[in-house]
Amino acid sequence: MTDPATGPRDATRALGRELMDTLASGWSKGRVDTMLEVFSEDAVFIETPFTAPRTGIQAIREWANDIPYYQSDATFSTGEVYVAGPWFSTEFKLTFRRRTSGDWVEARGALFAETDGFRITELRMYWHRWSGGRETAIP
Repeated sequence: MTDPATGPRDATRALGRELMDTLASGWSKGRVDTMLEVFSEDAVFIETPFTAPRTGIQAIREWANDIPYYQSDATFSTGEVYVAGPWFSTEFKLTFRRRTSGDWVEARGALFAETDGFRITELRMYWHRWSGGRETAIP
């Protein structure tokens, strides 16, 4: 017999996996429109705990528009999706080559997302970045 309490959790986990796969695919290919498909119109995006929130799809687009211009050969991957109510979280790894210098960069971290049952309404990312074998500061 299936536990009825796992129904919503399983649905949120499946939604989280779908949203993360779409985000990862868009980021890896430098396709901003694909990345933005995962966000609601009034979503809040917090890139790191030290950056100001970006509210609304246009503000998130302005941030994401830089990705294809500064990152090449990107690979964005995510781990298992964990669920708590309308929130899900996962680890991620991003590697890319800086277009300006050719240096390889690796960022690893975790992200936490709240959904409205369809799209992300809030996304928080926490990550650490290395470039050329050295830790790098947030620009």
